[in-house]
Amino acid sequence: MPHSPIAHAIVLAAGRSRRMGGQKLLLPFAGQTIIAHVVDQLLQSEIDETHVVVGADSVRIAEALAGRSVSFVSNPGPDADMLSSVRCGLRALPPQCEAVLVALGDQPSITTDLVNEMLRAFASCGKGILVPAHGGRRGHPLLVSLRYRDEILTCYDADGLRALLRAHPGDVHDLPVAAASILSDVDTPEDYRRARTGI
Repeated sequence: MPHSPIAHAIVLAAGRSRRMGGQKLLLPFAGQTIIAHVVDQLLQSEIDETHVVVGADSVRIAEALAGRSVSFVSNPGPDADMLSSVRCGLRALPPQCEAVLVALGDQPSITTDLVNEMLRAFASCGKGILVPAHGGRRGHPLLVSLRYRDEILTCYDADGLRALLRAHPGDVHDLPVAAASILSDVDTPEDYRRARTGI
C-alpha cells in the first residue's frame, strides 16, 4: 500500500468578490452558503485538517462556518490576490504536514469524492504535484507536496501556482476526471446561476 501523506487543505476565501458585486462566498447554495458547502465537502473527505484563509469579510465568513472544525488564517492584504492567500495558508501549516490541497472558496462543485480520489492518486503516482484535468484542460483544486513550500513562498509573484506547474512539468500528474465543473468557479452572477442549476 502506498503511503498516504498527511495532507491539509487551504481554502482561499479572502477575496472581495468585486465582479459579483457582493460577497459571493455567502450566497445561498445547496441549502447553505457557498463557503460552507465547500468546507463541508473537505471536512467529509480524507483531508487531515482544513484551514480557511480570510480577508476583509473574515467575521461574516467565520459566522457562516460556525461550529465547523476549521482554523482561520488571516490575509492582511486589503487587495489580497490568490498567491498571497496561498502563502498565508502555507505559513500556518504544521511541520508534520506533507501535502497541501489548495481549494477555491468559490468552487462549490468540489466534492468529497473528488478530493479523496486526488489524495489516493497522489499517494500512488510518485509525483509532487497533482491537478485534475477534463478534456485536456487543468482545473482546481491543486494538490502539492510541501517540498515546494519555500519555492511557492518566494517565487512566481507574476503568475501564481500555474507557474509552479510550468517549472516542474516532469513532477506533475494530471488526473483525468469526468466532471467539467473542475474548470469553473463563481466570479459573476452568470457563473452563480450556472453553478446553482448544476446541483
